[in-house]
Amino acid sequence: MAMQVFNSLTRRVEPLEPIADNTIRLYTCGPTVYNFAHIGNFRAYTFEDILRRVVQYNGMKIKQVMNLTDVDDKTIRGANAAGVALTDYTKTYKDAFFADLKVLNIQPAEVYPAATDHIPEMIALVEKLVEKGVAYKSDDGSVYFAVTKFPGYGKLAHIDFDHQRTGARCAADEYDKENVGDFALWKAWEESDGPVGWDSPWGHVDEVPRRDVRPPHGRHRQPLPAPRERNRPGRGRHGQGVR
Repeated sequence: MAMQVFNSLTRRVEPLEPIADNTIRLYTCGPTVYNFAHIGNFRAYTFEDILRRVVQYNGMKIKQVMNLTDVDDKTIRGANAAGVALTDYTKTYKDAFFADLKVLNIQPAEVYPAATDHIPEMIALVEKLVEKGVAYKSDDGSVYFAVTKFPGYGKLAHIDFDHQRTGARCAADEYDKENVGDFALWKAWEESDGPVGWDSPWGHVDEVPRRDVRPPHGRHRQPLPAPRERNRPGRGRHGQGVR
């Protein structure tokens, strides 16, 4: 009997079939490396490990890409408070994460792209989204994805945009966006960011914008170009939202 999984789009249990090379391609959210991961964090990684092993048990190969979020408000704040470079600050927690995976006997992913290793690709992707009219620049230099401009957005989770409203969970992410559901693709540099920043087409003369990879409204974002290149678009499964 073929391995079966729940399809969140169709809301049905369906056979899991590789598209090519008898290989299941899996993209999963990795840690934000601003501190040591706790046992609650590893619940998701343990689930993904079990999923990998079941796929392999059923005679299929697997290629997993897990991102490492090594730039966000917390990592920047921690690095500046410690007086060290961002890369040095996050390396401590990256190393600890991989050490903990070994202790828990969790199979490693095949690829671990870090956000800071793919800034040029992110900029190029955001530029394309702006050109296509599905993203826009706000007055402060930040760039947002316009969810209402992208047909089918949210269909995997069956999001009902008609009943979305501003509330406590999203108030902190309301900078200068047009819609409550819009989320930041690139956040403008702020003085509190200190030396952390990258040049981009959306900056001002006296500013160096940086990318914001903090989850808005609890929805986690990843360095999209990395998995697209390493796992090919439209050919993988996404391991997020484990309950």
